[in-house]
Amino acid sequence: MRIAVGADHAGFALKEDLAAYLRELGHQVLDVGTHSTAPVDYPDYAETVGKAVLDGRAERAVLICGSGVGASVAANKLPGIRAGLCHDTYSAHQGVEHDDMNVLVMGSRVIGPELARELLRAFLGATFSGEERHRRRLAKVIALEAKRSN
Repeated sequence: MRIAVGADHAGFALKEDLAAYLRELGHQVLDVGTHSTAPVDYPDYAETVGKAVLDGRAERAVLICGSGVGASVAANKLPGIRAGLCHDTYSAHQGVEHDDMNVLVMGSRVIGPELARELLRAFLGATFSGEERHRRRLAKVIALEAKRSN
């Protein structure tokens, strides 16, 4: 699978770890930055990660900032991006299965590398169920996006 990874300065070290882990698992990695711990703004990386998914350069993405909150808020401003802030494995797979989540967001100051790897495996191992109730709910989310852009 092609996975975009992006982070601000607070998430840089965890992004580097997860990008290497993804490669070990046999995934293609599109690293959109940041490439150091120099201060940067998380919305820039949320946009870059989201566009990689929307443009088809990546099938899914991982986005990291200090808490995960800001990056999640920013990524969800892009119509078609369904970013979920996850710090437990249930949410990481359920977000894909029920909500067709396409961006996993994590807080590097909240979780450690081992849990981040578990979340990543849960996220990548899940598929959207396509059940009628989940399709119906997803259609309502998409309708909300359409209202917001008008």
